[in-house]
Amino acid sequence: MTGTRAPQLEWGTTSRVLSEDRVFEPSTEVVENANITAYMQKKGFSTYDELHAWSIENSDDFWAEMAADLHWFTQPTKTLEWNAPDARWFLGGKTNIAYNALDRHMSTPVRNRVAFYWEGEDGSTRTVSYADLYYEVSKFANALKSLGIEKGDRVIIYLPRIPEQWVAMLAIARIGAVHSVVYSGLSATALRDRAQDAQAKAVITSDGFFFRGKVVPLKTIVDAAVRECPTVKKVITVKRSGNDIAWHRGRDVWYHDLLELAAPYSECEELDSEDWLYMLYTSGSTGKPKGIVHVHGGYQVGISATTKFVFDLKPGDVYWCTADPGWVTGHSYIVYGPLIAGATSVFYEGAPDFPDPGRIWRTIEKYGVNILYTAPTAIRALMRMGDGWPDASDLSSLRILGTVGEPINPEAWMWYRKIAGGHQPIVDTWWQTETGMQMITPTPIMPLKPGSATKAFLGVDAAVVDKDGNEVGANEGGYLVIRKPWPAMMRTIFGDRERYETYFNTIPDVYFAGDAAHRDQDGYFWIQGRVDDVIKKSGYRLGSSEIESALVSHEAVAEAAVIGKPDEVKGESIKAFVTLKSGYEGSEQLINALRQHVRDNVGPIAVPDEIEISPSLPKTRSGKIMRRVLKAKELGLDTGDLSTLEE
Repeated sequence: MTGTRAPQLEWGTTSRVLSEDRVFEPSTEVVENANITAYMQKKGFSTYDELHAWSIENSDDFWAEMAADLHWFTQPTKTLEWNAPDARWFLGGKTNIAYNALDRHMSTPVRNRVAFYWEGEDGSTRTVSYADLYYEVSKFANALKSLGIEKGDRVIIYLPRIPEQWVAMLAIARIGAVHSVVYSGLSATALRDRAQDAQAKAVITSDGFFFRGKVVPLKTIVDAAVRECPTVKKVITVKRSGNDIAWHRGRDVWYHDLLELAAPYSECEELDSEDWLYMLYTSGSTGKPKGIVHVHGGYQVGISATTKFVFDLKPGDVYWCTADPGWVTGHSYIVYGPLIAGATSVFYEGAPDFPDPGRIWRTIEKYGVNILYTAPTAIRALMRMGDGWPDASDLSSLRILGTVGEPINPEAWMWYRKIAGGHQPIVDTWWQTETGMQMITPTPIMPLKPGSATKAFLGVDAAVVDKDGNEVGANEGGYLVIRKPWPAMMRTIFGDRERYETYFNTIPDVYFAGDAAHRDQDGYFWIQGRVDDVIKKSGYRLGSSEIESALVSHEAVAEAAVIGKPDEVKGESIKAFVTLKSGYEGSEQLINALRQHVRDNVGPIAVPDEIEISPSLPKTRSGKIMRRVLKAKELGLDTGDLSTLEE
């Protein structure tokens, strides 16, 4: 595989153009009962900032303490070995994340707790207890071994949001193989490329699934993909939608047939802490997708700690992350994190707004969801439909709200809080596929500022720096970096060492996230967007997300994306693409009003030179707006890898 050079960035600082002064204090009840409060008191600190400072100064001790909450077949002898850019965590430790997600609960009352309430788009439901999940995972682990799948083998999971998706992940992890989940909305070409790169030995899929009232013929896509994947020897198919499929004798096997023949118990493989758990492919700004590698030991420690302290999970809580396990959010905060915590989760097959925008709200009411974790894109789309849909459901069970995927606009943040009752903490989380776990995030005890991801998580040393790695002052824009290793960090990019190293050598001696950001006078982080999305206009470097937030604060705007275009005089001009809320129509009068709104709320430097009304914006299937696609099309350039694009 060809290596990738470090990003060719135009260094400088980004200007802060959007001011947000609203602050929302947590309730006394939330603070007194929060998991993070109990830990803070145990350590003898009175504020989060004091606890965080201790966790950075004593990061090995902190992470060792978090690791002690989990099961180890053999205890680690050393917490960290760091030879930049390579980290080895919990050296000498023997573990298995599947054991911590399931086996250790079997001797506790958690075994009879509901692990997942599953609901199909067609209305079918399943209630899966921890014991149910344990037994099916054990049987499928045996089935995989009967097909010749061994430790270290890569297995592609190309399944919709059905229970067998988590069963497959856990069974593969249980035997020490490596799973690579591919989102079920990706094409045959995207699936082929990932299976080829991973040198996968098997693919797990379904005949089809239901999405927006239609059957998606998944097995047909797999057949087209694996024709060019000589390493794939078996295709395991789950029966879900009942559509006709082609059958390839000797290669294809039914999932239910395998389970029927499998022995009921499988020993959990004792693995080294640094043994690979999964490879997850993510698109870069250019070039082919990259296979991010995560391991058992450090990854489980990072997601266990964040699940406990960020979501504040309590026994009896019902939790719903609306993502898909095809993305890292689903790995960390649908499957592994909540199961390690012994949580009860909701898992829904279809689109959250099908057959109408009330589906998500009715589901919250039906299952009594206490914690909701979703994407700003979904929030803005639902906001576009108006308050009537959420108002028609009882959302009083909601205790914690969360966002993930990209910075949330302050007005969308306010709407999200309002429709849920107006008092819940919103944990606006910043992290990446590469980081494995939430890195900058509120905990429920923090005062919140709409649009800010607040502060770094415990043990995470985040900063905003200039090109030489020097920390910049309050309210000065710069580059978001992590200065110390953390357990859930990726270990490599499969087959591309050079590409991996660019994360650590673009700015000397730190992990460079690729995002522009600033910290305010209170130390709160504000993510301003990808460095590639920064607009250089008339000597100012403007973060795209701040201009977008100003546009979305107008009553007519549901979503906005902003790009820079070459301009002989200004360096770059600003073009905005705007999607309107239901009931509004585009007109020259509205466009002029939007320009004036940006001028009034931000200032003249941020006023878009062009505004185009668009019925939709290009997004990845995980909800991120693809500004590079808009820019490439606008300038007549190559759009690069589009395999993760929703439309």
